Amino acid sequence: MKSFKVLSVLTAYPSLAMVEAIPAMRQVLEAEGLLAAPARRLIEPLLADLAGGDIMDLQERYVFLFDRTRSLSLHLFEHVHGESRDRGQAMVDLKQLYEGAGFALNTSELPDYIPAFLEYLSLRPADEAVSFLGETVHILITLAERLEKRSSPYAGLFRAMVALSKAKPKPEDMAAI
Repeated sequence: MKSFKVLSVLTAYPSLAMVEAIPAMRQVLEAEGLLAAPARRLIEPLLADLAGGDIMDLQERYVFLFDRTRSLSLHLFEHVHGESRDRGQAMVDLKQLYEGAGFALNTSELPDYIPAFLEYLSLRPADEAVSFLGETVHILITLAERLEKRSSPYAGLFRAMVALSKAKPKPEDMAAI
């Protein structure tokens, strides 16, 4: 499931290697066809922005958006559990899920970090990955809306993930964020 790997890379901190891989990422998304054409078009503004931007500016913007703005955190459980004890147990459960599937986190990131989560999904069968992504749709929609308010090209990336998930958020899940 290379499309999930591409999504993982695009949600991660920008690097020169990422920028250089943009043509290959476009090819993967189109060839695999997991993301429908309208969803792929949602990602295009981000790809163009990354391809045409100064790497230092891209990295600075990423840090400002995702590392320094709590409401845009790329940690799934931050949006649901905040700093409660429930977050810790959810982390343990997710890490055990990863390990049970033979996926070991090789970074210092927490298991709920969206790029790590997407990388895990890239190793799962398509139906399972799409279904599991759907369990986070309320968070993805919220991030997309918040990024749209900032006119960020990352908004389209999150809208594409929402489209891929094919899930509809439950009102109670939206209210919890």
